[in-house]
Amino acid sequence: MRSPQALRNGENLSPHRRNSNFSTPSATPHHPASHFHSTVIVHKLRRFNSLILLFRLAAFCFSLTSSVFMITTNSRSSSSPHWYDFDAFRFVLAANAIVAMYSLFEMVASVWEISRDTTLFPESLQVWFDFGHDQVLAYLLLSANSAGTEMARTLRNTNTCTATNAFCVQSDISIALGFAGFLFLGFSSLLSGFRVVCFIINGSRFHL
Repeated sequence: MRSPQALRNGENLSPHRRNSNFSTPSATPHHPASHFHSTVIVHKLRRFNSLILLFRLAAFCFSLTSSVFMITTNSRSSSSPHWYDFDAFRFVLAANAIVAMYSLFEMVASVWEISRDTTLFPESLQVWFDFGHDQVLAYLLLSANSAGTEMARTLRNTNTCTATNAFCVQSDISIALGFAGFLFLGFSSLLSGFRVVCFIINGSRFHL
């Protein structure tokens, strides 16, 4: 028989009731704020990738158009100058064609990343691949267009542009388009550099 003190202390309670009094929640309730936070992050990443895609598209369009203008500067007369007669203009054509093909590939990679939320290559390889090629090809395009500008200026001081003015005008347009392609490739290089820095610091290509 239990004492009155024990009864007052609740020693006569059944194990089920005692366990129910001291039970704790088995699971943490879901917080809508965490889902909202992850959704905001996904939208930010897609906007960032869309901006990169826009710069890639612009670089592709300008570089491709520059190549087309340069390759179509051939004069109708066989005695007139052609773009392949000048090393600088060949350099301009080659550099813009390379950048156009590279930009097309990067556009595919950007679309892949936006649609599947993952990189085409492993993440560490992708960030360094983008940044390295952006840097190298930006300098290549700048060097080619600078050489083309100097050659066009030299031709302006000769009788070449007097006899075939259309050749010089079209060459100037091609070089100007090449500089525009370099500008957008430079913007892409800044964003790819930002991704490299984030990857080094956080282990991820984005600052979250």
